[in-house]
Amino acid sequence: MSKAIFGAVSAVLLVAAVIGVVATVVSSNHKTDASEGDGSLTTTSKSVSAFCAKTDYQADCERTIGSAINGSSSPKEVIQASFQAAIDEIQAAFHLSNNVSLKANDPMNKAAFNICRQLLEDADEELNAAFSETHDLQGLARRTDDIKTWLSAVISYQQTCLDGITEPELQSTMKDGLSTATKVTSNAIAIVDELSSLLKSFKIPINITMGSRRLLVDEQGYPSWFSGHDRKLLAAQARGQLTPNVVVAKDGSGKFKTINDAVNAMPKDYSGRYVIYVKAGVYKENVIVGKDKVNVLMYGDGSRKTVVTGSKNYVDGVQTVDTATFAALGQGFIAKSMGFSNTAGAEKHQAVALRVQSDMSAFFNCRMDAYQDTLYVQAHRQFYRNCVVSGTIDFIFGDSSTILQNCLLVMRRPMDNQQNILTAHGRSQAKETTALVIQNCRIVPDKSLFPERLKFRNYLGRPWKAYSRTIVMESTIGDLIQPEGWMPWDGANFLDTLYYAEYNNRGPGAGTSGRVNWPGYHVIGRTEAQKYTVESLIQGSKWIKFSNIRYFGGLKF
Repeated sequence: MSKAIFGAVSAVLLVAAVIGVVATVVSSNHKTDASEGDGSLTTTSKSVSAFCAKTDYQADCERTIGSAINGSSSPKEVIQASFQAAIDEIQAAFHLSNNVSLKANDPMNKAAFNICRQLLEDADEELNAAFSETHDLQGLARRTDDIKTWLSAVISYQQTCLDGITEPELQSTMKDGLSTATKVTSNAIAIVDELSSLLKSFKIPINITMGSRRLLVDEQGYPSWFSGHDRKLLAAQARGQLTPNVVVAKDGSGKFKTINDAVNAMPKDYSGRYVIYVKAGVYKENVIVGKDKVNVLMYGDGSRKTVVTGSKNYVDGVQTVDTATFAALGQGFIAKSMGFSNTAGAEKHQAVALRVQSDMSAFFNCRMDAYQDTLYVQAHRQFYRNCVVSGTIDFIFGDSSTILQNCLLVMRRPMDNQQNILTAHGRSQAKETTALVIQNCRIVPDKSLFPERLKFRNYLGRPWKAYSRTIVMESTIGDLIQPEGWMPWDGANFLDTLYYAEYNNRGPGAGTSGRVNWPGYHVIGRTEAQKYTVESLIQGSKWIKFSNIRYFGGLKF
């Protein structure tokens, strides 16, 4: 190795060490902090500060990691300490929620704490999944996108927990209890992100290994729930030649009359794709595809023929999360040619038609109809293609990495004292990888709104949380959208921390000269827009490309 190259490597050696790059090659005639045994680097308590420099909460990083290591530790131990800090805080918050819930007297807050406990269990599960990857630092580096997705979901779960608690004292107690958990989870994202950046910068080789229990990768390295087999399944379904595992039919011609019965009949630890065909009909039930129901493919006879409908709502005393007519939680869920509806109406406020927590989930030729909070894109990576979504207030909302492509987004007539808002993204931490993207869609008024479309104020979005991130690009925007485009959530809050962007839109409502002048609003160019494509944001080539559904991974125009 030349002296010039060695000097460059030495300059970053400390940073590389503290984020876990364990295979740096150095000249044998120079002394380094690499151990002589296995070539792995070491770090000391002095370097903890450098290790934490890339995080948003450096004091918490130094405290939690510093207390977990003694003297000189391996980078592996340091990284594991950062993940373990988040696990410990989530588990402490779970126990706190059990204690605080005893003070909840009304049904809504009792329900909120039940939701809290479930979400914190989900958070603990995903943190442990991320932690398991630290046993192989090369594997951790290879799965950077997946791990950052899981950690972002953990933050989303914490915020959802707090959002449901309405009693000020109880909410304040839980908020304090979750504060450190949120910070150390954000720090963990920063650490993983820095690892990825350094590996790319210095082109350090990564040995590819298979067999992650979490990702269930196949021999090609792709998630098994979106394998080449799925291409054949969906192609067969399109030709009418698919033999499903079970058939649901209201008239008794299938094995089950309800969708829930079909879902619950899925064998435990079923291997492969579980296919459910739902024949034409209106199914009045609230369906949950639980986290243990992975790799489910559900298809119907058309989004207006096979419809799942319900009417649970917030006004009648149901927490927003639980109002969903259909909830998809298990990984790798695919839906095709189905409709999801909540008929509670505008006067019932929050009433979700579809809630999605499933990672790498996809919806094709589907329809979601409601009013406020129609589509809850709660967490993880999601993709919607050729779908129709209708609603009024915040009718696409959540804290996920979601792309809606070639979709029809329909604004319905709200109550007389209301306005329409298309999106409300819930990113609460700057390090989260989440974003909501509207690409090559059409934003139009429903026929019920059309005669009065200019009477009501209609907006592209508002910031639900501090770092709300929404991008509208290559889409047709109707004249119903206000010239300013976007509206605040609460006065001037979040206007400098949000990220709202528009790129290459068209239509009478697409002009940007009258848009808001917030620090966080941007009219972006092609290079910036590329960051929010299917390939860049949700790593579509690893899963969507096997679905036999046409899509574009980059920009269309």
